Amino acid sequence: MTWDTITLDTDDDTGVATVTVDRPEQLNALTVDTLEAVEEALAEAEAAGVRALVLAGAGDEAFVAGADISYMAELSTPEAQAYAELGHRVADAIESFPAPTVAAIDGYAFGGGCELALACDLRVAAERAVIGQTEIDLGIIPGWGGTQRLPDLVGDETAKRLVFLGERIEASEAAEVGLVGEVVPDDAFDDRIDELAGELAAKPAFATRAAKEALDAARDGSQADGLALERRAWSGLFGTHDQREGMAAFLEKREPEFE
Repeated sequence: MTWDTITLDTDDDTGVATVTVDRPEQLNALTVDTLEAVEEALAEAEAAGVRALVLAGAGDEAFVAGADISYMAELSTPEAQAYAELGHRVADAIESFPAPTVAAIDGYAFGGGCELALACDLRVAAERAVIGQTEIDLGIIPGWGGTQRLPDLVGDETAKRLVFLGERIEASEAAEVGLVGEVVPDDAFDDRIDELAGELAAKPAFATRAAKEALDAARDGSQADGLALERRAWSGLFGTHDQREGMAAFLEKREPEFE
């Protein structure tokens, strides 16, 4: 499929797919059409069996500067509910994507853009990136999962400061509070994203998927449920090609050749 406001690029050699919001003149703000396109692109990438996925924004000014305020300004409550449900579907699709996901935050990531980044497994920021849940100054709150995902990353008080005050923080501070995992010089950013996504895609796919499922269970349910899932996922990997190959390569002191 092709879309007007996003692109989906898949590298068949590495198994890395990149979904790029392509509205640089609007700082990649998310319209309804753009959100629906991202949702479709995620489904297409999943169906293609990609091994890692990067979410990015076109240009070097913004990752995603937020939702489309001109669209939201006159929404009724039922219309706002439908918009929230669409945003949640997209964020949930990112979070539940079977392969590792990376938010490539180059520039502004505000409001809904920050929330899509929160739904990714890993977040890498360029030094020039500025991040924030800025909805409070619009008279609203984060509506695409930010109130739930942000405290998991940065803790309760930091999350409340960011949401209550609508603070916009630079990449270095975002790393200090745990909002992003890595900050990269601007001129090395694209290469680092390619390198990280390639490293993720080169790992054994079944094991990586099981690891993601087990790690997410630690957040979503009780510890007992998570431990039970971990036991099932761990033992279920035995007998797979990648488990046999990984252990044989270790014992034979060579590099593994995963499927």
